[in-house]
Amino acid sequence: MIDYTRAVHLLMEDLAARVPALAHIDPGDILVFARLGRSSTHGAYATCHSLMLPDSEPAYYFWRDRRTGALSRRSEWFVARSPEVRIGPRRISHLVSIALPRFCDQTLKDTHKERVYGRGKEWVAKLDTIVHELYHVDPHQGGIRPSVKADGSPAGQTHTPQFFREVQGIVREYLASRPEPAAWEFLALDFDGLVKRYGGVAGTTFRDFPAFPQRYRERLADQPRGPRAAQIVPLPPRTPRRHFTEADLVTREFLSGSTRRL
Repeated sequence: MIDYTRAVHLLMEDLAARVPALAHIDPGDILVFARLGRSSTHGAYATCHSLMLPDSEPAYYFWRDRRTGALSRRSEWFVARSPEVRIGPRRISHLVSIALPRFCDQTLKDTHKERVYGRGKEWVAKLDTIVHELYHVDPHQGGIRPSVKADGSPAGQTHTPQFFREVQGIVREYLASRPEPAAWEFLALDFDGLVKRYGGVAGTTFRDFPAFPQRYRERLADQPRGPRAAQIVPLPPRTPRRHFTEADLVTREFLSGSTRRL
């Protein structure tokens, strides 16, 4: 059985070693985990989650009356915080989730990637996705890379044309370095092909699958008085998980529409 998340992590190590634009990344700071994503449904192939974002400023949610625009209710005040994930003594800075089996079944056909890379090596679509997620890692602040326009000015959207162009340049540079097939050949098989070759597809997940560490809201102990509202909505009373370790990791086998713990 192939451990797909480990295969992706090893490819990330090779990318960081071969491409200067990714040299700032220490793959040991990244944890790759799997999520269920059916190939028959739409959704992300992979996502990058920063665990290094600072606490937010105090805030609250609010609702307004549609007719008058007056504040009708608001939540209690809270701050948003990032959970801490440690593998041994090492703190993880980013999580990269891979949607299985959807990630395995992506192709270039009928996508913008086909226009960029042309038809042929369909597995390049998956390589592009992995580079895309790695490129989100901010080389300076440890969070998510700020988006910029072609002229270098800040952009309001996360995925700008410039971002896609830079990812595509990294993909081409990596391929031009003639990487060993052992680093990327698992990408050449779709999900059914992986099952036939390896007997199954497995991946690291968190014990509370499908849940995983995410930014959480914590109620302020000292609640500001304002703004006035007819109703104050309490935050959920449950205490969010703040700390995770390798003891929270398990391995699951992924099937076409379900998973089972190994």
